[in-house]
Amino acid sequence: MIFTLSLIFVGSGSYAFAEYIDEPVVILETDLGNITIEFFSLDAPNHRTNFIVLAKSGFYDGTLFHRIIPGFMIQGGDPNTISGSSTTWGLGGPDNKIDAEFNNIEHKRGIVSMARSADPNSAGSQFFIVHKDSNFLDGEYTVFGRIATDESYETLDKIAELKTTPDDKPINAYETRIIKATVVERSNIVDILQQGPPKRMGEAIPPSIGNQIFESQELDIKFSAPEGWLLQQPEDNNPNSPDVVAVGPKINGINPVISLTISDVGDKTIDELIKEKNNILDQAVYAGDLEILSQKKIKSNVYQTEAKAPFVVEEVIFNIKFLDVMILSNQKSYTFTYSNTDENFNDNLSRFNESIDSFEILSQTSSVIESSEEGGGCLIATAAYGSEMAPQVQQLREIRDNQLMNTELGSAFMSTFNDFYYSFSPIIADYERENPVFKEIVKAGLTPMLSTLSIMQSAETESEVLGLGLSVIALNIGMYLGLPAIVVIGINRKF
Repeated sequence: MIFTLSLIFVGSGSYAFAEYIDEPVVILETDLGNITIEFFSLDAPNHRTNFIVLAKSGFYDGTLFHRIIPGFMIQGGDPNTISGSSTTWGLGGPDNKIDAEFNNIEHKRGIVSMARSADPNSAGSQFFIVHKDSNFLDGEYTVFGRIATDESYETLDKIAELKTTPDDKPINAYETRIIKATVVERSNIVDILQQGPPKRMGEAIPPSIGNQIFESQELDIKFSAPEGWLLQQPEDNNPNSPDVVAVGPKINGINPVISLTISDVGDKTIDELIKEKNNILDQAVYAGDLEILSQKKIKSNVYQTEAKAPFVVEEVIFNIKFLDVMILSNQKSYTFTYSNTDENFNDNLSRFNESIDSFEILSQTSSVIESSEEGGGCLIATAAYGSEMAPQVQQLREIRDNQLMNTELGSAFMSTFNDFYYSFSPIIADYERENPVFKEIVKAGLTPMLSTLSIMQSAETESEVLGLGLSVIALNIGMYLGLPAIVVIGINRKF
C-alpha cells in the first residue's frame, strides 16, 4: 500500500499527493525545436484550461507562428494558417471566446500571453510568446504561462531570428509550423527549469529571503512557502485533497512537497481528532506499510506525527519521510505536511517550520497556536511494525472492525477500551521507539495474544462473536497494560 500521511488513505492504495504535484504542461513541437509551456493556474485558470483543451484536441497541430517581431514577440495559434490565405492570418480562431483575466504578471522574456482584438473579452486560440521584455503590455493582455526549458528559449530565439515580410509574416512558413501540441505531466519533463515566481507589476525585486507568500481570502489563510517552489491549489475532486500544495525541485527522482489540508471538524476536540487519525494510521502500521517515528501533542491544539513509508516510482522504491502537523482552530483543522526522501529530509525541514510559524488565519486576530502540551502514539503498532507478526495484527484489527464493532455490546466495549487504551499507550510507544530492547520485549508479548485468533474461526452466532471477541481483547489488555507497565515501572526504578 502506498499513501500519504495527512491526506488519509486512498482505497486503491495510491500515493495520494502524486496526482496534485503534476500540473500539466504543453509541448509545442517545431522543426526548430520544442517549446514547453507551464501555466499560472491561479492567475488565469480559464485561459490555462482553454489552452490545454485546444492542445489536447489537436487544434494547434499544423498552425504557424504567423507574426514574428524580433525583440518583441512571436504570435501563433490561428487555424487560418493551416490552409488559408496569408491575408487571413491573424483573423481566425474558435467560436468560443474567453473573458479577460488580466493580472499583475509582467510581460518579461518567455512569458506566454493571450492575443485579442480591441474587445478585452475576445481571446480565442491565438497567443504570443514574449521575445524581449515588453512591459508596455502589462495589464492589457492576459498572461497565463511561460516557457519552461532551456530548449524553449533557444527555439524562441531561432523563430524570432527568421526572415519575415514587411508585415511580419515568416517568408519560409514551414519553419514556424507547430507540428504537434502535446499535453504531458510536469514530472515527465526532466529538464524543466525552476524559475521561481513571475515578476509582478509594482513589485520591487527584494533581496532573496528564501520564501514566497501564499495568501487566499477564500481559504482565509496566509503562510510562507520556499521561494521558487511551485504553488498550486489542486482541483477539489477528492474530499481528502490538499487545499494548497508547494512543490520543490526534483532531487534524485523525488520532489519535496509541503501541503496544507483544511477540514471542517465541527465541535470535535483535538483529542478526538488525534484518535481518528491514529485509527487510520494504525491500519497501515499493522500492514507493515508505515513506520511511526514519533507522535506528540506539541501545543494544546497542535499534534505532530513523524513517519516513514515506501514510495514506488518506475519500479524504484524510495523511503519517504513525512512530518505532519495538525492545528485545530475555530472548528477547522489545518494540516501541514512535509514529505521528502529520508536522506534529503533535513534539507528543507527548517523551511517547513517557517511555513508553520508564518501561518495566519486572516479573520482571526489572536494566535492560532495555543499553549504547550505533549503526548500521542500507539504501542501495538510500534511493536509489530515491519515484523513477521504484522499480518496477524492486521487480522486482529479486522476481527475488531468486522465482527466486534457490528454488535451493540461489542461496539460499546471497544469505545470504552479505546478511551482507556489511548490514555497510556503513547507513553509506552514512545519508550519502545527510544529503546529497541524494550520494543523486542513488548513484541514477544504479542505471540500468546495472536495465537488466540484461531478461536474466532469457531464463532457462528452473534453471542459467540461477542464472547470470543471480548476474550481476545481482554488478553490484549493484559498483554499491553500489565506486561509493559510492569517493565516500565521496573526500569524507571532501576535508573
